[in-house]
Amino acid sequence: MIRQKIVAGNWKMNGSKETVSSLVEGLLKMDASNSEVVVSPSFPYLSQVSDALSASAIQLAAQNVSDQSKGAFTGEVSASMLKEFAVKYVLVGHSERRSLYAESDAFIASKVKLLLEEGLSPMLCIGETLAEREAEQTLVVCQRQVQAVIDLVGIEAFGNIVIAYEPVWAIGTGLSASAEQAQDVHSAIRQFLAELSQTVAEKVQILYGGSVKASSSSALFAMPDVDGALVGGASLDADEFIAIVKSAG
Repeated sequence: MIRQKIVAGNWKMNGSKETVSSLVEGLLKMDASNSEVVVSPSFPYLSQVSDALSASAIQLAAQNVSDQSKGAFTGEVSASMLKEFAVKYVLVGHSERRSLYAESDAFIASKVKLLLEEGLSPMLCIGETLAEREAEQTLVVCQRQVQAVIDLVGIEAFGNIVIAYEPVWAIGTGLSASAEQAQDVHSAIRQFLAELSQTVAEKVQILYGGSVKASSSSALFAMPDVDGALVGGASLDADEFIAIVKSAG
């Protein structure tokens, strides 16, 4: 099965009205791509970016979502609110949410369930720390993080979930897994899913994230089980991000 590549930019907590406007302006000059291009601004700029992209093929992602559908949850943002701004994807389980805000596997799975019920596509981030990699626990950690979601929503739901493998030791550090290291983990994740459903395993898109740059992206995208990238810092530079999209074909 040929899976469409996804190149998603996670802008994290960066930007202002002015810089977001300038970044989107740059991205709109991008040539048409066979890949799906996605950007993920901070909540205050979702409306601005949604309006600016309304006539383009670029899709919108949110960086987080509440595990509650509505109510007295000050500071939270619900899935139904995100839908009003033409959001397609929502990042869940990003390592920064797991490590800095103590989001557990079960809590992340509950967000996935809510997003699926609302018709939004979760972008489920998984990955190991450097200590876990050195202890040869990479696959144990990734499988545990995926299994928590399977336990709650079932394997078939992964037909509507994108997985982003992000080794924690490579995020924002300048270090990056080699294309071969990424392929090994992606292949193992796919095999893990295939034990429950070969059909779902062949369909699910598995992205790589962790200091992705234009200079390294071609080698990554050449790997059979790497279906795109979740790009951090490099997505804040329109030219660099466009170069990564181009390398995806």
